[in-house]
Amino acid sequence: MVKEFVRKQIEGQVLGISMPARAPLKLDFLNPPGDRGLFGPGAACWDVHGDFSSMLIGGMSALLLQMLDPLALAGVLDHSNFRSDMLGRLRRTAQFIAGTTFGSTHDAERLIERVKAIHLDVNGVTAEGRAYSATDPELLTWVHVAEVHSFLQSHLRYKNPHLSLARQDQYFDEYALIAERLGARDVPRSRAAVERYLDARRAALHCDARTRDVFDIVMRAPSPGRSSRAFTWLVKRAAVDLLPPWALEMFGRQPWPAPARVVLHASVRVSVKPLRWAVRNSASALAHRRVAAGSLRSPSPSH
Repeated sequence: MVKEFVRKQIEGQVLGISMPARAPLKLDFLNPPGDRGLFGPGAACWDVHGDFSSMLIGGMSALLLQMLDPLALAGVLDHSNFRSDMLGRLRRTAQFIAGTTFGSTHDAERLIERVKAIHLDVNGVTAEGRAYSATDPELLTWVHVAEVHSFLQSHLRYKNPHLSLARQDQYFDEYALIAERLGARDVPRSRAAVERYLDARRAALHCDARTRDVFDIVMRAPSPGRSSRAFTWLVKRAAVDLLPPWALEMFGRQPWPAPARVVLHASVRVSVKPLRWAVRNSASALAHRRVAAGSLRSPSPSH
């Protein structure tokens, strides 16, 4: 009884981030039976996006990386309540990733259309006089690449370091579909293409007082509950540690010494075990049940 109570408490906090009850769109990951969504079981993105812990670390790291682009930064700070509700933004991003990866075809397409509609109103001019728009294909590509690069790096570090190179390429190739559906163009679809893109993009990135302010906001982010304070502290440090060395340098940070990083990585791997044990009703688990339910309902072949 006590063990099950603890499990449900942990699961409730996890699902409160990845599948928030007050999300703008209510997603039904269990229906319709048999619907494979946009990707389906066997997809590399089902593997990479299926682990809450590594996705949380990757998502927070991706946010920091994205904000090094002045246009992405302006869009977030000028058109959202990010400063007062950073967790809310993470929840909305988590719902979009979960819904487009594991949701039914209908729900995934609803999410894409909703985000496209929101993007129409996200435009303006930066303090330096540069116009920006969330519908800009180049900006959409940057936001996408920063996310998938961070998600995969976190997955390799904290979930499956043995994911094959072919499977990694498959992941980038698959999830490029979502970026393209949102309006991105020339989306890199392999590890080599992503690395070339990041190298080329660095010249457009910049870190100023507002960027550093975002960094501080992320580092001050509250935990979802008392019991998760230590884990939240680890996640934030792991997210910073996951940044490419050149991004750390732009933020004015130095990598931790090797021994400290070893301790950090080991601590995260230990701390995520209770979460993986507790969560039985993740978007991934529900989606697998949805697809399997379709095969159970299929009529038996006649003999």
